[in-house]
Amino acid sequence: MGAGSVGCWVGGWLAAAGVPVDFVGRARVVDALRLRGLTLTDLDGRSQRLEPAQLQLHVQVPRVRPALVLMCVKNRATPQAARELAAALPGGTVVLSLQNGISAPGVAARAAPGLEWLPGMVPFNVAEIAPGHVHRGSSGQMAARDHATLRQWADTFATAGLPLALQADMRPVQWGKLLLNLNNPVNALSCLPLREQLLDAALRRVLAALQQEALIVMRAAGIEPARLAAVPPAWMPALLRLPTALFRVLAAGALRIDERARSSMADDLAFGRPTEIDALCGEVVRLAAVVGGSAPLNARMAQLVEGWAQDPRPRSGHQLLAALGLD
Repeated sequence: MGAGSVGCWVGGWLAAAGVPVDFVGRARVVDALRLRGLTLTDLDGRSQRLEPAQLQLHVQVPRVRPALVLMCVKNRATPQAARELAAALPGGTVVLSLQNGISAPGVAARAAPGLEWLPGMVPFNVAEIAPGHVHRGSSGQMAARDHATLRQWADTFATAGLPLALQADMRPVQWGKLLLNLNNPVNALSCLPLREQLLDAALRRVLAALQQEALIVMRAAGIEPARLAAVPPAWMPALLRLPTALFRVLAAGALRIDERARSSMADDLAFGRPTEIDALCGEVVRLAAVVGGSAPLNARMAQLVEGWAQDPRPRSGHQLLAALGLD
């Protein structure tokens, strides 16, 4: 459900492994897939092509009895997508959310309480290179809440090259991923490829400030984010603030990113689409309010992204630092 970059990547590899997959997406994406088929590539050199005749494509939820639904829509579309699923699918259908942020599974469950919603996490970057062609530009292992249905699917996901780590508690994993995703608005506003952006010292300072503020808020809320990178979450701001020559050495694994990789938020700004900033910086701001504090840096970053349409120009690291009151 949501055959965008992530939906096509995960669904595409499952389909290539012989799993019957129904792709539900926007007309623009579905039309491209009907014309061109689906090409999957990644930074490790893997390549897979599915011809149009191999794809089951829909612009509306088909009335089927799926063994599993993968929810891949953008966060803003969650309530409507959940209602559409509930209207077409049997009650109790298991839906795995592979969406950014923290709140999507809860939002979906309130909109469609008759379905069973599970939180999941996709750690790697997937970008649409061309219509019908998605590319994974970074690495990491998918995760999801442990559940009997997902245990049955574990071997299939692994065979498809999508190993799934099942966790008893997904909340630390979700917050660990959100901490990394705070780079999305920095990358989007810089208009640079991810690797080039991470090698810019001033832009890393911006990310470090956003992460440090988020870590303070999480600590106040009693949340210990999971370690999803080479260093513990608490060390990441210090690592980001190192001189570029030293950062390049110590963060070599994190810099193993394809030159074509960029954040999905960068694509959203480029195409004039709504972004997921509220599911990223907005989550930090809301958590800060819950614990009686504030998160002014994340709030300001959200404002900058939301104001892009009125001022669509690339921002340098120093311009972003100044906009956040840090330079």
